Amino acid sequence: MKMTVYPPQKQAIGAFDGGSITEQKPIGFPGEGSAVKRIGPLFYWAWAHAPEEGFIPMHPHQAFEIITYMVHGQAEHADTLGTRSVVHAGGAQVMQTGSGVSHSERFVGPDSEGFQIWFEPLIREALQRKPTYNQYEHEAFPTLQSEGMTVKTIIGKGSPIDLVAAMNMWDVELLPGFTYRHMLQAGQSLAALAIRGDGGAWTVSERTKNTVTPVSFHNKDFSVLEADEEEAELLLTADSKLRIILIEVPTNVDYPLYQKR
Repeated sequence: MKMTVYPPQKQAIGAFDGGSITEQKPIGFPGEGSAVKRIGPLFYWAWAHAPEEGFIPMHPHQAFEIITYMVHGQAEHADTLGTRSVVHAGGAQVMQTGSGVSHSERFVGPDSEGFQIWFEPLIREALQRKPTYNQYEHEAFPTLQSEGMTVKTIIGKGSPIDLVAAMNMWDVELLPGFTYRHMLQAGQSLAALAIRGDGGAWTVSERTKNTVTPVSFHNKDFSVLEADEEEAELLLTADSKLRIILIEVPTNVDYPLYQKR
């Protein structure tokens, strides 16, 4: 079991529309300096903020599957498929870009906040598929509430989103002192971005065979947890009220991946 925490200083940054949109990037574009270049099919992850409003004009994509998940404010979308749409806080836009599509994006505040995340399927096959666009509001996603914890499944069992790339995604909120348990199978990795609260700690259940020292993290830190030859039960404990985004992917895939530099 391997656990590594990357503070903001080891993540990339970006900006659009003259700085109207700023981004912290746990996984950035080539040359942007993020310590993590990819995790299996998880290829790019940007955390965007627009205090008022910011616009990204029409630009092309091919092959990759792209998710925009809004935390606050709203995102407007237009594309060459003829789509014009708006998604609000808690909702998601999903583009399977296939043989090619162009789109524009507008983040509308006040204090608009969201993620854009890219996944890489087998590119050769993806380029043969027609591009698609779908969007889902917050109410479409299954949410499990228990004492001290709320777990929303963005991609996974019960979610309306179905991607070709193998992955699952959750939005987890914890009250101080409560623990979220996550079973990570051998060969899988969990990427986690803390977006609210002072932080917490990752530990591995004592019933697993491998012993790992607890790893602490803070707000805005990016954690990468990798189960190698054995499955592991991960325990996530909050120091304060915590909100964290989790993405699970295979550490390696059985098809060639685009080589980032």
